[in-house]
Amino acid sequence: MAQEIRVPTLGESVTEATVGQWFKKSGEHVNEDEPVVELETDKVTVEVPAPVSGVISSIAVEEGETVEVGALLGAIEAGAEAAAEPAEAKAEATAAAAAPAQEEAPARQETAPQPAAAPQPEARAGAEETEKPMSPAVRKLVEEHGVDTSKVEGTGKDGRLLKGDILSALDAGQVAAEAPAQAKRERAPVPDADAAREERVRMTKLRQTIARRLKEAQHNAAMLTTFNEADMTGIMEARQRHKADFEKKHGVKLGFMAFFVKACVRALHDVPAVNAELDGEDLIYKNYYHIGVAVGTERGLVVPVLRDADAMSFADIEKKIADFGTRARDGKLGIEEMQGGTFTISNGGVYGSLMSTPILNAPQSGILGMHKIQERPMAVNGGIEVRPMMYLALSYDHRVIDGKEAVTFLVRVKESLEDPERLLLDL
Repeated sequence: MAQEIRVPTLGESVTEATVGQWFKKSGEHVNEDEPVVELETDKVTVEVPAPVSGVISSIAVEEGETVEVGALLGAIEAGAEAAAEPAEAKAEATAAAAAPAQEEAPARQETAPQPAAAPQPEARAGAEETEKPMSPAVRKLVEEHGVDTSKVEGTGKDGRLLKGDILSALDAGQVAAEAPAQAKRERAPVPDADAAREERVRMTKLRQTIARRLKEAQHNAAMLTTFNEADMTGIMEARQRHKADFEKKHGVKLGFMAFFVKACVRALHDVPAVNAELDGEDLIYKNYYHIGVAVGTERGLVVPVLRDADAMSFADIEKKIADFGTRARDGKLGIEEMQGGTFTISNGGVYGSLMSTPILNAPQSGILGMHKIQERPMAVNGGIEVRPMMYLALSYDHRVIDGKEAVTFLVRVKESLEDPERLLLDL
């Protein structure tokens, strides 16, 4: 009996993926829970395990193709005895499994691309077009953009349409379709001698999504950036005094990020608007502090989340960030680890950036940019002293956060960094 391999649920707001590579070929044996195919989503790489032991009877989607959640990837002819069959019997079983796969290939080739057009919602559009549940905010978004909800698959409970579903539909129907064509039209002619030295590489799913979401953040938010600077003398002295004992006790180095996470949590508590989110005409104030920490990898930028950072110790934060960094570079982060953040910290300073304006990590309303620590002459108590200084940048959605709140938030962060004892005394 054939067991279908389908695209699993990929997480909140993640509706599609790209087939990265097949670990098994048609006709090969696979054990239950053994990785069969790798999917590359807009956030992480996911390995899809075999639901049963048996032989791969068909592969419906080739590498490089885009599939939606629930789409058919292939099928396995179940049967644990397949692994123990003699060579001739195994060859016959493989041939028998390949035959129906060849017969079904034309049909699968016709149906495989269709999930992107959401055929199932179209088929039942007449019955459910006006029945799809959605919140007032989502309904307003649908009306503003004239979205045909019969062509949008709801990923919420009981097929409920979510804001992310509508935004993804708008992007897939307009931005994704028009942007490549526009890019080709605007590209200037290239001499043959130069063209021969060029290399055209298709963007990965992760890179495409990074580009799309950064552009969406600029289009969909009233984004503004405010700046300040912090004297890092206090933190650097504290690290120097305690780094050896800290590492000996906790098995991890005492970095700067733990101080920044704690300072941001303290500031978010004082200025809750920076921890809020806009949903249509509603503001959602979040009384929890899930801090996203941007991590650069060869594949692109990912933002794993420190959940309930307010309840974490300095050691907990440093250990978690070190773990995130290692697994991000190995592509081992789970999707759930990069969802639900309420505020993000981006450290461009590790690459030498002295000043930048970070782009919002939607749907969050604020992101803090850290930068390179550089010694500069500063006026201190009427004299000039050389101090290790860092520029701080807070990009925020002006629809949610007023200028006064943004400046106050950044001042609170500055105060905590310049006097670390405030973090211990909860000041």
